[in-house]
Amino acid sequence: MPYEPPPHLADLTLAQIAEQVALRKLPPVEGWAPEKLGESRMRIAADGTWYHDGDPIRREAMVRAFSGLLIREDGGEHFLVSPFEKLSIEIEDAAFIATDCAERNGGLAFRLNTDELVIAGPGHALRAAGDAETPAIYLHVRRGCEARLNRSTYAQLADIALSHGDDWTVTSGGEEFSLLP
Repeated sequence: MPYEPPPHLADLTLAQIAEQVALRKLPPVEGWAPEKLGESRMRIAADGTWYHDGDPIRREAMVRAFSGLLIREDGGEHFLVSPFEKLSIEIEDAAFIATDCAERNGGLAFRLNTDELVIAGPGHALRAAGDAETPAIYLHVRRGCEARLNRSTYAQLADIALSHGDDWTVTSGGEEFSLLP
């Protein structure tokens, strides 16, 4: 069956976005306890490109599949987890890149570079980092992993914040987030 990406955020209501989020079935990695530990020889570059043994992974379906196995532990280390093994993976900045943003009915929805949709709010906080010269905004995705907003998505979010006032905050899912580092 061919892969069918979700529709563009601009075409969806918040309820439709939430429905798309609910349809995504992720492997139950939290319930797995693999005994074999190892090195994946993989890394995710700061621009979101996945590499294996130094070569980019060009098949988007593989990236989507691997991304569903990602976890980040409390110490900051990232792993790919299967029922049989837990393999370390190098992450240069964030595991995902947020590539689009839309405000709908009091919610902020984001599209990731893996075509996943995430609604900011409880369990999916926005975090401001960096400094005034080089700010960075991160969105908690799942299992400790975050998405960094790319430049155009950051600009979209800034426009949303400024349309509601000049305090550089946004609200989604009943929670308020500052965009200032």
